[in-house]
Amino acid sequence: MTGGTRHPPAPVLVTPGEPAGIGAEITLKAFAAASSDGTPSFCVMEDPLRLGKLADKLGLAIKIAAVETPEAATELPADTLPVLPVEWNADIRAGAPDRQNAPIVIDAIRRAARLAQERRVSAITTNPIHKAVLIEAGFSHPGHTEFLGGLAPSRDGAPTMMLACDALRVVPVTVHIPLRDVPAALKPTDIIAKGRLLATALRDHFGISDPRIAVCGLNPHAGETGQFGDEDERIIAPAVRTMQNDGITAFGPLSADTLFHAEARKTYDAVMGMYHDQVLIPIKTLDFDGGVNVTLGLDFIRTSPDHGTALDIAGTGTARHDSLAAAIRMAGRMAMSGTSSRE
Repeated sequence: MTGGTRHPPAPVLVTPGEPAGIGAEITLKAFAAASSDGTPSFCVMEDPLRLGKLADKLGLAIKIAAVETPEAATELPADTLPVLPVEWNADIRAGAPDRQNAPIVIDAIRRAARLAQERRVSAITTNPIHKAVLIEAGFSHPGHTEFLGGLAPSRDGAPTMMLACDALRVVPVTVHIPLRDVPAALKPTDIIAKGRLLATALRDHFGISDPRIAVCGLNPHAGETGQFGDEDERIIAPAVRTMQNDGITAFGPLSADTLFHAEARKTYDAVMGMYHDQVLIPIKTLDFDGGVNVTLGLDFIRTSPDHGTALDIAGTGTARHDSLAAAIRMAGRMAMSGTSSRE
């Protein structure tokens, strides 16, 4: 790097999510704990007056300042939470989403993605949304991830969901479909495309020069050479061979029942599973409160806490901020790793 003024890194941007949920509460709690747990600089999209009142209610002594741009956020003292103002269409009642606010939720996500694509923020961390009320307002996507995927250039396998914590990283090849539909839905091309995205993300954003990817089989004991089904040899094994031919250190199909204990986890950097519960049960068992949802295949970094809006406890002051704080930290680390790889 040549001489000159070194500007502070762009902040991570946190979206509001469903305002009737726990997003604002856990964002304030994450900021209050930031100095002690290593959470990087971030700003949030919200109503600053609402945040101030909520901070007082929670007993959090937090300074809040409205800013017009993410760049202005970097000029504030470290003990001040920068807020990009959002104006809600309807009064917010904890636990009771209002469809009038749905367009504001959607616009905030779109605006955050654009700021990340313009590199005005280093990454985005999205608070949970309430899909039912968004659908009532015309939201046509299955979820957050698919909506963000539509805002980014098209890539094979994208968007792909990765769940990550300190102990484990996992990618399910199929996600929210009935278990009975999984065998027919599995295709070598999908496994290969998601494997490539995973390998690229591990290199570019997690600092792993030669990532090791373990690939689960579908059937018990990975099919036991065809005794318990032929999908492992017919679909998964050829996909693994193609990944290997691409230069990816991938191996499998492997029996999932022996893949997640402590010694086994030392042999790989991430696991690809064939269906949702095959890999989400292990990671949520290992670190239920610290899991992070990472979207692979976008042209910007996106993380989110691995939980929903928690409408049942919204407004009670009891929500835990662990997963959101972990998501912000991971977004910051991914951004720094990506910056280092480009220098």
